[in-house]
Amino acid sequence: MGRRENFYDTLSHKQPDDLILDLGGCPLSTMMGRSYDTIMDWFELPIPEPLNEVLKWGQVQQLEENLLELLDIDTRAVGSVQIPSRSQFSILSPKEYIDEWGIRRVFTGLYWDIVESPLKNKTVNDLKDFEWPDPESIDLDRLERETQRAKWFYENTDYVICADLPVYGVFELGCWICGFEDWLYKNAIDEDFIHEFSRRVLDYQKRVSEIYYGKLGKYAHYAASGDDFATQRDLFISVDMFIRNVKPYFKERIRFTKEFTDAAFLHHSCGNVAKLIPELKDCGVDILNPVQPTAEPMTPRNLKKAFGDKIVFHGGFDTQEELSQGTPESIEKSVKKLIDDMYGNGGFIFAAAHNIQEDVPAENIVAMFKAARQYGKKRKNENNMKGD
Repeated sequence: MGRRENFYDTLSHKQPDDLILDLGGCPLSTMMGRSYDTIMDWFELPIPEPLNEVLKWGQVQQLEENLLELLDIDTRAVGSVQIPSRSQFSILSPKEYIDEWGIRRVFTGLYWDIVESPLKNKTVNDLKDFEWPDPESIDLDRLERETQRAKWFYENTDYVICADLPVYGVFELGCWICGFEDWLYKNAIDEDFIHEFSRRVLDYQKRVSEIYYGKLGKYAHYAASGDDFATQRDLFISVDMFIRNVKPYFKERIRFTKEFTDAAFLHHSCGNVAKLIPELKDCGVDILNPVQPTAEPMTPRNLKKAFGDKIVFHGGFDTQEELSQGTPESIEKSVKKLIDDMYGNGGFIFAAAHNIQEDVPAENIVAMFKAARQYGKKRKNENNMKGD
């Protein structure tokens, strides 16, 4: 059975012949900073030429094909966040810029930190004068190049193709553009602002999605989305508040997206979103990323028991402690336990619980994917992995 057949069995909650392995197949399952150079050096592969500038927030480097082949990864990513030319986007220096939403960001060594939120302490009346990005000005030439890349993978390989998210989520965009405290405050006492802001963002999301998935959607097997709804301990807002203030816009975005692609919809939210899983499923989420195992109610065994026949889980291997601090031997045991807990009757895609960070040794990454292939059953390239 091929990779795509295994993927569709996974979606249907049938036991596939082989567990699907993902690295870099979506922007929440890739590698950050020097971790990429470290693994390329481990395999004695040439490190790609450094980019002329640091990738902007929301953009990730596409991993080299030869690395993905050596690790026997089933997924490939296409597309990226779209940045309209008619917007507030402005580069202030190599390490500081204003994004398309007017949010000023400064590069602090690995991530872009927000230093100015343009709608902080603003009222609903201020929204009409805000400079909203123009979806009609996204780069169609760049989108066409990514569409051709997706088409090539679709027609010439058996890889499972993920369309990267083209837009940000409405809730976390609100957190960034207003500041976390102000946005959460507004959710509690200024729902007029929340709904007017969210309606405007949804209009933008829908138009970008129409253009984006109208081009490359037919070559994608799943589509990525990101919007953080929780901390490691609990939700940012109550379930009732989510239903009132977030769900209508999130659900409509997913419904509209599926008009332009048959791809399954993967949604990423960090933290403990266990209470939200029924709502996310009702919104149209097919695949939930990640399984964050150190958030106690999100442990793999708990999730599989409660929701294993209702939604597909993606991720699950601990990046906070085990992947960075473990040994290849302990990682093999942890991978086996994760697969034992999650793999029965399909419904599980293996990946790290989030992007692999700079403090992760290359041998631990190799051990993780080698063990996942071993315990997820066969794959012909297994013996190509260094260290056999």
